Amino acid sequence: MDSILLKIPLTFIGILLVPVLLNFLWPAPLVRFILWCSQQINGLKVGYAEHNGYRFCYYSRGKPGLQPSILMLHGYTIHKIAWLLVLHFFPKDIHVICLDLPGHGGTTCLPGESYTAFDQVKRIHEFVECTRLNGKPFHMVGISMGGMLAGIYAAHYPSEVCCLSLLCPIGLRFPKDTDVFKRAKDADISVIPSNTQEGLLMFRTCSYHFYRFPKQCIKGFFGDWLLESNFFRKCFLDVFNEESLYSLQENMSKIQAPTQVIWGKDDKMVDVSGADVLAKGIPQAEVHLLEKCGHFIPADSPKKFSQLLLDFYTSHTKSEKLTKPKN
Repeated sequence: MDSILLKIPLTFIGILLVPVLLNFLWPAPLVRFILWCSQQINGLKVGYAEHNGYRFCYYSRGKPGLQPSILMLHGYTIHKIAWLLVLHFFPKDIHVICLDLPGHGGTTCLPGESYTAFDQVKRIHEFVECTRLNGKPFHMVGISMGGMLAGIYAAHYPSEVCCLSLLCPIGLRFPKDTDVFKRAKDADISVIPSNTQEGLLMFRTCSYHFYRFPKQCIKGFFGDWLLESNFFRKCFLDVFNEESLYSLQENMSKIQAPTQVIWGKDDKMVDVSGADVLAKGIPQAEVHLLEKCGHFIPADSPKKFSQLLLDFYTSHTKSEKLTKPKN
């Protein structure tokens, strides 16, 4: 009996020690578990779409209906998890898809694949067609590299996009460049982290509120991230080559959809002066500059961003059922 009573507190202590050990010894599995929990809490399903031997991976929630669907494109080196904090504030009756861009996350990564802006847009269009997302016009959202791709997509497939939200996109001639972007334009491969410490520094640069995120969790994320570093170098060189470097600027005049531009005033990756470029180049574009917000808008200002996005979505759709983000 005594031995049984002794085992109970020992078992309890053991259960408590598991996340502690994971946190300090194996942070990457802990991060995967946290992301899985967040996915479950948000009611997201992981889906796959096959097209000519190419596999796309994505989050989805809700079903297509009278309201336009929302397609969300993440930035360079991250994947669909970029939107987890934001989706918490979205009404669950909106059909949302968060796509892993070519080579990122669970979407196919081919050694000889080209990842220039236009080649990625072609792949995204393949995904849209094979999932029949273009059965009716949808709201397209993109951040950073994903913002560049969303803008080009809207320019080339205008009948498929009913409204467009661009978050601090690249692909522009910026009146002012950040130090990081200057190096990127020069194809300086050293801007890509090669170890966890450099990854932590990059996260500090991307996020105004980096201190909100436990250091061990960031280490865990970059532990997995570094496994894909060869792909990220290839993608970097393709995105910042001559063909892609100013591709959004060269195509923005073709954008017909109502457009929303959102930028963090404290963006240290891509200068906020790009918002003015888009405002001048896209007729009647709405511009929102966020205080105390860096490049990673979904993490720095998830509720404010969600409110702006949903207000814009509502104002350009006929549905009256949408509500403000929940608390």
